[in-house]
Amino acid sequence: MEYSNLASCLLEAKCPPVPGDPDWTEVLSQVVMESRKVPPWVRKFIRGRSNLKGKLMDIITSTAIIPLLCGCVGIFGLFKLLQRIRMKAYIQDSVVVITGATSGLGKECAKVFHAAGAKLVLCGRNRERLEELVRELTTNQPKKTHKPHIVTFDLADSNTVVQAAAEILKCVGYVDILINNAGISYRGTIIDTTVDVDKMVMETNYFGPVALTKAILPSMIQKRQGHIVVISSIQGKISIPFRSAYAASKHATQAFFDCLRAEMEQYEIDVTVVSPGYIRTNLSLNAVTADGSRYGVMDKTTSEGRNAAEVAQEVLSAGDQPSPGNLRSVAAQP
Repeated sequence: MEYSNLASCLLEAKCPPVPGDPDWTEVLSQVVMESRKVPPWVRKFIRGRSNLKGKLMDIITSTAIIPLLCGCVGIFGLFKLLQRIRMKAYIQDSVVVITGATSGLGKECAKVFHAAGAKLVLCGRNRERLEELVRELTTNQPKKTHKPHIVTFDLADSNTVVQAAAEILKCVGYVDILINNAGISYRGTIIDTTVDVDKMVMETNYFGPVALTKAILPSMIQKRQGHIVVISSIQGKISIPFRSAYAASKHATQAFFDCLRAEMEQYEIDVTVVSPGYIRTNLSLNAVTADGSRYGVMDKTTSEGRNAAEVAQEVLSAGDQPSPGNLRSVAAQP
């Protein structure tokens, strides 16, 4: 079909496009390009049709698409608001036990749970540092919060762990959320590492949390209510060189609490394993080496890791009573 005939069709609206003919948009552009064959008044008419199409799209965008997008954003915002309200309602006045509360992620968890209105039981080896943390919390959050209790014990000593659990229950009566956070890291080669070092890491990272959990669980089962939160590591899923003892302890932790989660579902008790990557804490500084000595070095990956306060907020969300059987992993990067 010649361009002049196409222009006539558009002008007189007598012959609609035939299958196989060029697209109308292409036709219009071709007609304009062949300006020598089409009178100026025809080109003006075609441009008017194009402008009308553009205005029509503007109207559709302003009256339909933009309000739809705004509505979606509004619904998402409302969902997040309701989620925060629900979380606050659950956490407020709940008894929350945090191990390893004197530094790093444990300390940040203490801050966010205290601000949310939880009744805290802060656990660690150093009583003075625990008391210092309590003063910090009560000074910064004096209203609508509860003064934390403190219980001192060494997680690597199974006997003291059982005694500490009894002290916790005597002090607060029950536990709503147990956060197994305390742990120790390791740096060294397998060939140079003594078995005693392997055992030490396992005692702190695996047997300690297991012993404390087993001591607290009967009271949760009796109430048919509770939540066990375990701070594991991405190395509980993927092992890397020179971390054998640490990775082994975290793999064991992952496996144990996966099993526990399945067993506790019948009692409506939740188990959440949080598996973060690198976090900016003193974990590598306090790591043990192949001979059991202190590592004392801040690794580059650790120094560039995620902010502990951000991860603590995600632990707070994880503690917000997920549905039974939920297993939550926290990624290292946003």
